[in-house]
Amino acid sequence: MTEVSVTNEEVFTYGAPNLKFGPGAADEIGFDLHNNYGSKRVLIVTDERIAATGTPQKVAEQMKKYDVEAHIFDGVHVEPTDVSLQAAVDWARENGPWDAFVAVGGGSSIDTAKAINLMTTNDGELMDYINAPVGGGQNPSKPLNPLVAVPTTTGTGAESTTICVLDVLSLRVKTGISHARLRPTMAVVDPLLTMTQPAGVTAAAGMDILCHALESYTAKSYTDYERKQPEQRVPYCGANPIADMWSEKSLRLLSKSFRTSVKEGDNREARMNMAMAATFAGMGFGNAGVHIPHANAYPIAGQVKDFHPDGYPADEPMVPHGMSVSLTAPEAFRFTFEANPERHLYVAELLAPNLGSEHKPEDRLPAALMDLMRDIGIPNGIGGVGYDEGDVSDLVEGTMKQQRLLATAPKDVTEDDAAGIFTRSLELW
Repeated sequence: MTEVSVTNEEVFTYGAPNLKFGPGAADEIGFDLHNNYGSKRVLIVTDERIAATGTPQKVAEQMKKYDVEAHIFDGVHVEPTDVSLQAAVDWARENGPWDAFVAVGGGSSIDTAKAINLMTTNDGELMDYINAPVGGGQNPSKPLNPLVAVPTTTGTGAESTTICVLDVLSLRVKTGISHARLRPTMAVVDPLLTMTQPAGVTAAAGMDILCHALESYTAKSYTDYERKQPEQRVPYCGANPIADMWSEKSLRLLSKSFRTSVKEGDNREARMNMAMAATFAGMGFGNAGVHIPHANAYPIAGQVKDFHPDGYPADEPMVPHGMSVSLTAPEAFRFTFEANPERHLYVAELLAPNLGSEHKPEDRLPAALMDLMRDIGIPNGIGGVGYDEGDVSDLVEGTMKQQRLLATAPKDVTEDDAAGIFTRSLELW
């Protein structure tokens, strides 16, 4: 074999779960568990609101004809924390063993199921596996059980990714656990399950889809990294041809269906397109990675004061993940423009083909984003969710802890750079 002596990376990786997509796909989960994975005793992971719709119970019921015993855990916390994940893990350990898991819900349910799967198959404590420098950054040493992810919201892409996102309450920081073994074994995307998603949730979750696609496409190229050894490879390998393809497909679907899905929640075609866009974006960013908007989103969500978004539980303040990602996105992409103007202009054209040339090149993508945010009711920057100039230093500190994400940015990000993005995002328009 010829010895390779290049300095820059020439290899990229790609991974994705098995996928079943379409109306009624959720009715076949029992068949898939029995025939494909030999499952006998399964835990369905969901939250109280989704459980109240009866969907998890229907999923459990149809498993019976395939001799699959299903139990439901409906204690998922919206926007999971280390405390809520530990409680879910403790419940699963006490009531197990399980030979497979099915997550029914949004990203919170899917991420909770990932944590349960990890901690019921591997030794140690949750903090051991949380990304450094917040946690130990340990990799799982044992295989996980099959996990079937059934999203009922269109946004997180958690059904395609290797990441479990959580808040560490004692540190007031949002972080995650990331490893290829966390990726669901199968994603079952049934657009009919998203039809009752409230407008506010559709808007926030849709901005997550959009930023997944945009950040993936504008990420640092895999060829710009130093060459890695096999043991150094991680799921986020930078922008690459396969991830680019999925991101582009997602942006085209979003451009024609996002506004409609928010304003006409019962529009079946728009819901189908949004579900497909979420899946495609997940297949893109789940391999290329995300960067500055997501790094900023973690402290925005983790340091929330007293903001209560429409369509979400009103019992405690929160900034939904997709909303928090979007609030600095216009200024983040203005900052990264010079790293690759051609890519920024291309995605601006995909997103808003009728934007026109009245904007300077570096302003076109930010303008397209802000026009969309106004139309669907996203707050006007971080000031719209309760932050002011005095909070910027704390937000920057939280962002700089997200080095796994910032490493994917097409430009190096200093504390001063992050502070500038946050300050310019206090009021976007």
